[in-house]
Amino acid sequence: MPKIKIDKDLYEKVKDVSEGAGYSSVEEFVTHLLERVATPPEADDNDEDVIKRLQGLGYIS
Repeated sequence: MPKIKIDKDLYEKVKDVSEGAGYSSVEEFVTHLLERVATPPEADDNDEDVIKRLQGLGYIS
């Protein structure tokens, strides 16, 4: 698995934020953030698609 180096102070900040957000690890949190940034938004999404996706994620019923 590839590894990256970051400043220790930044790591501590990320660790605090990830713990506060309920992630099980810094790696899980950073992976989630990178996936969100690296995945372009779907240009063809309409309101119905967004609602279905949010329902599937359990955000709305």
